[in-house]
Amino acid sequence: MKTHYRAVVIGGGVVGASVLYHLAKFGWTDVCLIERSVLTAGSSWHAAGGFHALNADPNIASLQAYTIDLLSEIEQESGQSVGMHMTGGMTLAGTPDRWEWLQSAYRTFQSIGIDDCRLITAQEAGELCPIMSTEGILGGMWADREGYVDTTGTVHAYAGAARKRGAEVIEHNRVLELHQVAGGWQVVTEEGTIHAEHVVNAAGLWAKQVGRMAGIELPVSPLNHHYLISDTIPELEQLDFEVPMTVDLEGFTYMRQDQKGILLGIYEIDHEHWMMDGAPWEYGFELQQEDPDRIERELTLGFERYPALQTTGVKTWVNGAFTFAPDGNPLVGPVRGKPGYWCACGVMAGFLQGGGVGKSLAEWMIHGEPEADVFGMDVARFGDYAQNKRFIKETTGQFYTRRFVMTYPNEQLPAGRPLKKAPAYSDMTRAGCRWGASYGLEIPLYFAPSEDFTETPTLKRSNAFGIVADECKAVRESVGLLDISAFSRFEISGAGAEAWLDRIMASKLPAPGRAKLAPMLSPDGRLKGDLTVFNWGDGSWWLMGSYYLREWHLRWFQDHMGEGVGVRDVTDAVTGFSLSGPNSRKVLEKLTDGPIADLPFMGCGTFDIGMLRLKVGRLSVAGELGYELHCSAAEHITLRETLLEAGADLGIREVGFNALLSLRLEKSFGIWSAEFTQGYTAAQTGMDRWIDWDKDFIGRDAALKERQAGGPAQVLVPLQVDATDADASGFEPVWQGDTRVGFVTSGGYGHTVGKSLAMAMVDRDTAAEGTELTVHIVGQERAARVIAPSPYDPAGTEMRV
Repeated sequence: MKTHYRAVVIGGGVVGASVLYHLAKFGWTDVCLIERSVLTAGSSWHAAGGFHALNADPNIASLQAYTIDLLSEIEQESGQSVGMHMTGGMTLAGTPDRWEWLQSAYRTFQSIGIDDCRLITAQEAGELCPIMSTEGILGGMWADREGYVDTTGTVHAYAGAARKRGAEVIEHNRVLELHQVAGGWQVVTEEGTIHAEHVVNAAGLWAKQVGRMAGIELPVSPLNHHYLISDTIPELEQLDFEVPMTVDLEGFTYMRQDQKGILLGIYEIDHEHWMMDGAPWEYGFELQQEDPDRIERELTLGFERYPALQTTGVKTWVNGAFTFAPDGNPLVGPVRGKPGYWCACGVMAGFLQGGGVGKSLAEWMIHGEPEADVFGMDVARFGDYAQNKRFIKETTGQFYTRRFVMTYPNEQLPAGRPLKKAPAYSDMTRAGCRWGASYGLEIPLYFAPSEDFTETPTLKRSNAFGIVADECKAVRESVGLLDISAFSRFEISGAGAEAWLDRIMASKLPAPGRAKLAPMLSPDGRLKGDLTVFNWGDGSWWLMGSYYLREWHLRWFQDHMGEGVGVRDVTDAVTGFSLSGPNSRKVLEKLTDGPIADLPFMGCGTFDIGMLRLKVGRLSVAGELGYELHCSAAEHITLRETLLEAGADLGIREVGFNALLSLRLEKSFGIWSAEFTQGYTAAQTGMDRWIDWDKDFIGRDAALKERQAGGPAQVLVPLQVDATDADASGFEPVWQGDTRVGFVTSGGYGHTVGKSLAMAMVDRDTAAEGTELTVHIVGQERAARVIAPSPYDPAGTEMRV
C-alpha cells in the first residue's frame, strides 16, 4: 500500500470493483480499492446474480444493457470466469393491465435501441420453461440477453482486469476515518494513512458509515431479501437446456436454474429492514435466519407457479441484506460541498447495474461529465429532506414491497408523504386539491369537484380527464390560479453576480426590469438547465427552475462559482401563485394602483398587490397573458385569498399541474426531464435560439462546433397523434414505415385544440412539417404526423396582449 493515490475506492463488492476497473480502463492507473475484509464480503457473495433488461427508467435500462455486454469482456480480459449463463429471460403478466403494461414496455425498449426483446404468448412461455405452470398467464416479454452469473467470479473478474491495468486491490484493511484536506482526502486505515485526491464510497452495507465519516447522511437502508435453492428437480434432469430467468410479476417472485434445481427469489410484501445505520464492521459472510412464515403468501404463489417445488426439498435458504435508496435506484456522483468525494452506493442490483455505474462514475471523475444522462441515479436527486430516518424507512420499504407491483403513471404513492406543504396546503385541500409530490413537496395536480372523488389508476385517460379539461378551459377563457411553490428560486447577488451569470448562462442577460429564458450548458455542450433569469433592476438577480433540481443546480453553481458572487437558495422561503388567462390582468388591476398594465411581456418588477408587496413577472407557461406573483411563505395564504376574492366575478378557477401539461403541449413548450435533459444539446431541443453566440460562456466551443458541423442528427418536433383512449407519455417509439426514427419525449391531450399531442426527438430527415409517422401508444400503433409548433395561438399573440 502506498501513501498517495489519485483515487481510493472504499468497498470490495461488485460496484467498487467495477469503479476501480473503469478508472483504470479510462486512464487513471494510480488508484486502489480498499476492502475491510475480502472481496465480495458484503452483499455480493450471496446475491442471486441475475441480470435482465427491464427497468422503469430507460436511461438506466441502457446502462444495464452496457453491463450485460461488459461481462464477457472482463472475463476475457481478466482470465477469470464470470460463470455466465445466458439463458434468456421472461417477464410474465397475469392481469389485463399488466399485459397492457408489458406491451407498452416492449415498445419503450425499442425506443432506446434494445431490440432483443419480443412479446410471447402463455403457450410459448410454457414451452420455454416446461417446469412452469402457465395458469393465469396472459402473455409475457422475452429478452435474449438475460441470465445469471457467478457472483464471486464476477467481482474477481472486475478486480483482476483492474489489476492488469495497474490498479491495486488491498484487502483486510478497514477504513477508519476520512478527513477533507487541501487537495483531497486523508484516508485513515488500519494499515496507515493515505492521501487521495478522490474517495469513492462504494461500501454497500457500510455506505451509511462511510458517508458519516465525511459528514454526509446518505438516504440508504439495508433490507433483508429471501431466496431458496431447491434440491434436484427430476423434470430438469430430463431437459437438454437451462430454463430461462423468469419474473412472475403477480407472484412477486423471480426464478432461475441452479444446477438441476431452481433458485426462487421473493420480493415480499411484509418487508423487513435490517441495521438501518449500517452493518456491523465485523459482519461479512453471515446471513439472517430464514423466516418462511413472513413470506408464506409469496412462497405459496411461487410453489403454485413451479409445481415441482411441492415435491422437492429446499437445499439452501438465503436471507441476506441489500442496500436500497428511496426510489430503488443507485446513489452515484459527487456530493455538493465535498470536493473529491464520490458516491457509488445504494446499488441494489449490482450485478445488473454495476458495470454502468462504474463506467458513468469513472467518466464523471475523469472527464467532468458522464456520457449518459444519469440523473435517475444521481445522488443530487435527493435533498436534506431525504436524510430523515423515518422517511428513508417508509420509502425504501415501499419500493421493496412494490418491486414487482405495477405502478401507474397517474398513481400517487403514500410513503414519506405528506412531508413539505405550501402554506395554503390545507385551504387548497378543502377546495378539492389532489396532490402529487416533487422533491418532498406536495404539488397540486387538479381540483376535484367533490370530496369523495378518487382518480382511477390507469395507463390510459383517467376519470380525471374531464376535470383537467375544465381547468384548461378556465385558463383559456377566463383566468386560472396555480400554486407555484414547486419552482426553485435562487437569489444571485454581489459585485461579481452579473459577470458570473454571463459566464454560466448561454443567453444574453436581461436588461433591468426584464426576465429572459436561458439555457445553461456543460463544457461538452449538453444542457444543464432551462432557467429563467430575472433582473430586478436593483442589483439583485433571480434564477428560477425546477424544484426537484435544486440540489443538482446548487452543486453545479458551487462547482463553477466566481469571485464576488453570492448564491442563496430562497425556494422554501419565497413562494407564490401564477395567474394565467385573458382576465389575469383585470384581477391584478383590482388590487393595485401600480402600472401593472404597463408591464411588458417578460417584464418584472415590484408591485403592491392588495396589502402585499410582491415581486411580479409577466410570463406564463400556459401560453396566455399571465403573471407570476412571488411572496414570502408567511404571505402565501393571504395572497391566495386576495386573488380568489378579486377574481370571483372574472371566472377565476384554481388549477393544477395536470392542466399545465396540456396547455404547454398546445404551445409546444418543452420541460425539463422530458424535452430538456443533460443528455441533449441546445440545438437538438431548439434551446439554441436563446444562445448569444457573441459572448463567451461555458459550453460555447462544443455548441459552436455542433452548429458549424451542420447541426444534430436528431431534433425535437411536435406531433399530432391519432389516439383514442390513451395518449403518449414518454419514450414511445416513433416509426416511419418499419424504421424507428425517434421517440416521444412527452405527450398528452390538448383540451383546447381537441387533439392528442406529443413532443418527439426524431431524425432530422423526418422532422419536416407534414411528415407521416406512427407512434405506439400503450403498445398500440397509432398514426401521427409532424405539425407546426404551437398548435394553439402559433403567433403567440395571447401571451403578448
